[in-house]
Amino acid sequence: MTSRADRRSSACATPARPGRWRSPRTGPCPAGPDRPGRAVTQLQRVFPRGRHRLVSSRETHLTCCHLSPHLGGSSAMLMNHRYDILAWNPEMARLLLDFDTLPPARRNSMWLCLMHPRIREFYVDRERVVREGIAHLRAAWAAHPEDKALIDLITELTAHDEEFARLWAERDVKVNGRGRKVIRHPDVGVLALRFEVLMPLEDPDQRLLIYRAADDESQSAMDRLCAR
Repeated sequence: MTSRADRRSSACATPARPGRWRSPRTGPCPAGPDRPGRAVTQLQRVFPRGRHRLVSSRETHLTCCHLSPHLGGSSAMLMNHRYDILAWNPEMARLLLDFDTLPPARRNSMWLCLMHPRIREFYVDRERVVREGIAHLRAAWAAHPEDKALIDLITELTAHDEEFARLWAERDVKVNGRGRKVIRHPDVGVLALRFEVLMPLEDPDQRLLIYRAADDESQSAMDRLCAR
């Protein structure tokens, strides 16, 4: 999901104190689909086999603490390769959703985007966001074809969401570490956001997603959110 340059920059990030991060006691969500086939070959250089492993909740918490540099009001959350949400800061909870209100099994960004009533209508360019998310999920599955939790998630989404089933069948694979999204927030209106995904070299299973305002108007709206 990130380039080598992205990984190098994340590895060099200045460690910070744990701060106000939220890390739930219990973690991963369910999460499967056809055989990897060509996708594995396409992704070997991005996700080399043998370097990925599931991380314990203790390791997740420690990595989160060390990968949360001084974000200056930016919204951030830590995910694993299945896009289970492992930890988040208060700014992310205000921007997206209070993840503490969800069962641990539903703290998954792909499931939320497709199935949660509020998040389903969150993105202005929903078709692109969903399409890219599914392509990212296929990339993760190609790198982890034996991950039962990931297979369970894909199976559930394929069975219960026609949009997911249609796009999954297209077999797109994408790894993207930065970009732009526009959201409709119920409290502050439309926000333009730039996102970046950092992947630590020591824990390639983890991704730190950071959202920053893309313009002055969006920054003012995010400041109002943080002041709540």
